[in-house]
Amino acid sequence: MKLLHIDSSISGAQSASRQLTAGIVSAWKKANPSVQVTYHDLAADPVGHLTGAEFAVLRGAQPQDAVKEDADRNARLLDDFLGADVVVVGAPMYNFSLPTQLKAWLDRLAVPGRTFRYSDNGVEGLVTGKRVIIASSRGGFYSEGHPAAFLDHQESYLKGMFGFVGVKEIEFVRAEGLGISPDVRKAALEAAAAQIEQLPA
Repeated sequence: MKLLHIDSSISGAQSASRQLTAGIVSAWKKANPSVQVTYHDLAADPVGHLTGAEFAVLRGAQPQDAVKEDADRNARLLDDFLGADVVVVGAPMYNFSLPTQLKAWLDRLAVPGRTFRYSDNGVEGLVTGKRVIIASSRGGFYSEGHPAAFLDHQESYLKGMFGFVGVKEIEFVRAEGLGISPDVRKAALEAAAAQIEQLPA
């Protein structure tokens, strides 16, 4: 089994999403000792915003010398994603959406002919047999039923993006209200940790 571990928070040791992804990966290793883990820290080693030249290569153009290194890196990122059985993504909410570092990685996954294709019946996702677990952290409360739920462009985007490329198993481990008070933060992280223990199959 192969597991791809993605972190994107810029908060370092203070990051709740990093704490959650570490817990998920640890639980998976405990349940599956032979699991092979590939790790990308998108804050420490950012891939940068997608350029026009890179975009053209992702759409089938031959890479020119100036963009070959970036194109090779993008191909590795895509191969890591496609080769994983389980993908664990740390996704904090920043200003109601995603860290730009995470969005830049996702931009490398939307590749016609590799992860999706257009057909007479519309878009068809090509990514199958993969489980995506998203560690979602939020300073306030934005889940369904809360007054600010309409501002959630984080989990809704991730569900749409992974669903677009064909992923059927998308799960969220959520810790929200982290900025409300230390007690609320502690309770949210403890609830998420309890959920994590039930994840590995």
